[in-house]
Amino acid sequence: MNDNLSYFEVNKILDTIYQKHRKKHRGNPDSKQMCCMWSTNNPPDVLEDTKPLLDLMAAFDIRIDEDAAIELYDMTLDQAATRIVELIKVNRNEFAASSDC
Repeated sequence: MNDNLSYFEVNKILDTIYQKHRKKHRGNPDSKQMCCMWSTNNPPDVLEDTKPLLDLMAAFDIRIDEDAAIELYDMTLDQAATRIVELIKVNRNEFAASSDC
């Protein structure tokens, strides 16, 4: 688990993922809103197991439940980068706690 990523590194990786998925929905503006990684004309009912979310979890080696996914969906990229840095720390702490058993 890479828990040494800075906000700027997370933001850069996040932007790459954002650009990849936003381009699949040409009608979405490049507003730097996380929701633009999904169709805004027909948004998913559930974000878990969607390609953008799976890419985020893989890129940052974190778990993102539906509640956290909904939070991220409503954020700008800058806000999401800050939240992902927090999630990396939380996941690292959970991993460390489970390893202590």
